Amino acid sequence: MANPVVHFEMVAADGAALATFYSELFGWHTEAFPMPDGRSYQMVDTHSGAGVNGGIASSPDWTGITIYAQAPDLQAVLAKAESLGGKTMMPVEDMGMVTIASFVDPQGNVIGIVKESEMEPPPRSQGSNAPVDWFEILGTDGKALRQFYRDLFGWEISESMGEGFDYGEVKALGDGIGGGIGASPTGGSMTTVYANVDDLDKYIERAESLGGKKIMGPMDAGETVTIAQIADPAGNVFGLYRPKS
Repeated sequence: MANPVVHFEMVAADGAALATFYSELFGWHTEAFPMPDGRSYQMVDTHSGAGVNGGIASSPDWTGITIYAQAPDLQAVLAKAESLGGKTMMPVEDMGMVTIASFVDPQGNVIGIVKESEMEPPPRSQGSNAPVDWFEILGTDGKALRQFYRDLFGWEISESMGEGFDYGEVKALGDGIGGGIGASPTGGSMTTVYANVDDLDKYIERAESLGGKKIMGPMDAGETVTIAQIADPAGNVFGLYRPKS
C-alpha cells in the first residue's frame, strides 16, 4: 500500500498550554507522555471516532504543523526524497514508542514519516468531537509538488480542480486521511490539517475567546465545502471545514 497519512503534530514553546487550548476548543483528550530526552509529549485523542489522532510537542525555537505518513522503511523514504530534490531534516530516530524521521520537500514543507508497527494500532476512540480528516500541503508550484508526492509516496492525486485553480485532491488510503496539494495564495510553503466541524463561526468565536485569532473565512471552497482558518496561541495555522448539505 502507498504511504497513508496517519498522524498530525503541532509544535509550540509550551506544548502543555497548547494542549489545553485544543482540549477546550474541540473537547479533545490530551495526555502527557514522557520522552526519552525528559521532555513531555502531549498525545491527542480527538474522541471523534474518525480521522486521525495526533500529538503536541514542545520546542523552544520552532512552531508548525506536520503530518506523518506511514512507511515500512524510513531510511529508504529519506533517500528517495533526497533523490527527488528534498532534504533530510531529522534522521531516523527511535523515540521509544515509535520510530520517526522527517524531511523537507523541494518547496519547503516539513513532512514526517513514521515506521509501520508490528503491533495493532490503538482504535479511534468513539465520540462526537470534531475529527481531523483532511491535510493540506501548499507551495509555490502545485503541479510540481503533486508530482513529487506521487513519485515519493505513490499517492493518487487529481491534477487540478477547476480552471485557474492549482490544487489537486489526494485520495485517502487505508486508515489514513485524504488531503489536497496545491499552490499557496501567499506564495510560500504551508502544511496544515483541517477539522470537520458543524459550525465554522462557533469554532472561530471559541478559538478567539481562548486566545487564538481568525485568519480567514468562512468562505466557499468549490461547490461542496466551506472553510476557515484560525491561528492558535502559538501561531500555528489550523483549518476548519464544513461540508455543504
